[in-house]
Amino acid sequence: MSRRNKPEPREILPDARFNSMQVQVFINNVMKNGKKSVATRLVYDAIDLVEDRSKRNGLEVFEQALKNVGPQMEVKPRRVGGATYQVPMEVSPDRRFTLATRWILSAARSRSGKNFSEKLAAEFLDAANNTGSAIRKREETHKMAEANRAFSHYRL
Repeated sequence: MSRRNKPEPREILPDARFNSMQVQVFINNVMKNGKKSVATRLVYDAIDLVEDRSKRNGLEVFEQALKNVGPQMEVKPRRVGGATYQVPMEVSPDRRFTLATRWILSAARSRSGKNFSEKLAAEFLDAANNTGSAIRKREETHKMAEANRAFSHYRL
């Protein structure tokens, strides 16, 4: 039903330290104004801080945080005869990762105080422990989907 042809997904090489695609995509999302070396340093510093604070593998905490924040359901607007219904939909794995990344970054950026890698590390730890504002965002999304379950028969 899509109206246009979708562009091919770009080939992204895994990051240097952990050889992980997820970390590399996360670094790309942290990056501002094309400063990838700065973004890489910030993310690696945050993962190191997580290892220091939690005495757990930083990469595992990172992956756990992304898994906890990623939503299972979300609502999408659907027009039916002049009325717009919020229809609950399953979230694809790609979109789940994208939303989790976006929410963790916005939560980290809105934290007060310290430098960014410390904020990011704190957000990773919170998300891995199912607390923090990124988790609250996921809960809101799930509540919206639950509240609009009556419209689930208007599948997109």
